[in-house]
Amino acid sequence: MIRILLVDDQTLVRQGIQTLLDLEADLTVVGTAVNGQQAIELVERLQPDVVLMDIRMPVMDGVAATREICRRWPHIGVIILTTFDDDEYVIEGLKAGARGYMLKDADSSDIVASIRIVARGEALIQPSITRKVLAEFSRLAASAPATRPSPLAEPLTEREMDVLHGIAAGHSNREIADQLCISEGTVKNYVSSLLAKLAVRDRTQAIIRARELGLLP
Repeated sequence: MIRILLVDDQTLVRQGIQTLLDLEADLTVVGTAVNGQQAIELVERLQPDVVLMDIRMPVMDGVAATREICRRWPHIGVIILTTFDDDEYVIEGLKAGARGYMLKDADSSDIVASIRIVARGEALIQPSITRKVLAEFSRLAASAPATRPSPLAEPLTEREMDVLHGIAAGHSNREIADQLCISEGTVKNYVSSLLAKLAVRDRTQAIIRARELGLLP
């Protein structure tokens, strides 16, 4: 059973999302919060598997709360679920440590799928938002001094590069497995290997590091 904490200052939104999640046999909402500060307090007490976090809230916003939760409980996955797809919110949310970023107008099946993916320790960014992230990194790279970090001690294999491109496209392990005609377990092994080689802890950081190294366009 995947235990979920809902964080949103709008009562109707919380009730609507909870009704949606209650239809899934493997998901259970263990608590709700109306601001970031309350979310941190409930995470400490309830230890959910996944936190669905809004951004704009009183007392403490979702980005600040996400940063604190990811710092104190890195095993808990945070998904930003919001109406805002502005570049600033997207980048700040991911930099804070969120493993997922979804818009509230996404299909309900996609929101449910994102919870399961993040609960497995993976990351998922809505494809339309992934394009914004890559565009922002391209802009930052173009404006930064023309220096490159040290090359990898061990280069990525051809298959690891295939998996990396799938990650950059916002695909889940299962989707990458289907595209490459390999098992999902094999994809997980490739992901673990490329994260180790890139010296990063999650898929979002892998994209950032790979772009710094010129491995991604």
